[in-house]
Amino acid sequence: MRLADDERAMLDGEQGEAVAAAMDLLVRYGEVLGAERLVDTDNVCGANLFGSRHSLVCGSPTPDGAFSEHSLDAPRELVIPPVKAQSHQLIGPMDTKHWRVQGLPQDEHDEIMASEQYNAEHGIHLLNTCTPYQVGNVPLKGEHCAWMESSAVVYVNSVLGARTNVEGRESTGAAMLTGKIPYWGLHLEENRRGSHLVEVTTPVVTNRDWGLLGYWIGEQVPEEAIPVVDGIERTPDLVRLKHFGAAAASSGGVEMYHVPGITAEARTREEAFAGRAPVEHLRYGPAQRSEAYEHLTATASDTSVDLVMIGCPHATLGQVRDVVRLLEGRRVHPDSELWVFTPRALRHIAEQNGYARALEDAGALLMSDTCPAIGQFLPKGTRVIATDSAKQVHYLPAIMNVHGWFGTLEECVDAAVTGTWRGERP
Repeated sequence: MRLADDERAMLDGEQGEAVAAAMDLLVRYGEVLGAERLVDTDNVCGANLFGSRHSLVCGSPTPDGAFSEHSLDAPRELVIPPVKAQSHQLIGPMDTKHWRVQGLPQDEHDEIMASEQYNAEHGIHLLNTCTPYQVGNVPLKGEHCAWMESSAVVYVNSVLGARTNVEGRESTGAAMLTGKIPYWGLHLEENRRGSHLVEVTTPVVTNRDWGLLGYWIGEQVPEEAIPVVDGIERTPDLVRLKHFGAAAASSGGVEMYHVPGITAEARTREEAFAGRAPVEHLRYGPAQRSEAYEHLTATASDTSVDLVMIGCPHATLGQVRDVVRLLEGRRVHPDSELWVFTPRALRHIAEQNGYARALEDAGALLMSDTCPAIGQFLPKGTRVIATDSAKQVHYLPAIMNVHGWFGTLEECVDAAVTGTWRGERP
């Protein structure tokens, strides 16, 4: 790998041992990937909150030791300096307000809060969400980033036209200290062209429609494929594209897609493919939609719903408002729970708007910072969940051994109120 003068200086230790370790990690990582050089980045999203699960396998109980081992792959504890790049904490393991609802003990809460303070002191912005683009981190077209979180990566690559691969804790930790990331994969123009054409022949309108389409595409195309979705008749909003990308990244390895006339780098089908012929031509119609639904709800049989989860990826203010409106004059069933997850910053606004109080008055709860899959928590005795998120219903049954229903927001709120799943198959 060719290193610029500033990169060589960092590797040689001129900015301290921690920065040298970070640069060493990036060089080793880049060489394995076949990258010829590094690229500057001033937009990093990583996960550096540490709790008891990390302490169990970490040789040092100090925050510097945890960062050294878990985020830099260093063999010993180093003194970690303030971050160089603009750096952001992604979704974490704990809701800082409703942590008791999660069933966390006091010492676990205290350990995670200490980790938050450590991150803040080092200049890491505590967004604590899987949707940084909802709360201020909106990279520009062509901007080189270093992001974790598959649903966020596919959104910024596709919708915004920023450039990042799906990074890990170590590479983002190293990028925070150096402002560098290997120049490979989706950072390169030639790797961002469409590969597979998906011709949509059935209406795709609702959030559920977009989730089903994304889930089916993720199952059909191989890793590193970039699907071009043609035949969309109505322009989707942020929420629908959020659900679509999250679903495609969950059932498969989709990190980028094009929707001609909608996404950042595809004004036309021809521009999406950049002059190349599609590797494969797929068609998505009613039969494929039904197929995706059957796969998503394969674990579901019992219609008694214990938990309804909304907000994966984290809900927008509009989604929170929609739940409030659907609950007007109604109340969550005594045998069910309704949890709505949103970024911490948006929860604050939702509280100002009265949405949080309205949810609580109806027996629901507005949460932030985490989700049941990341934090691995559910109400005691939960056997059946329902959600409007293809991503959550893909992961949660496997992680927490529950049955999962997938449907519209209206169907999910109805399940929370009645305690029974009455959703219709598409």
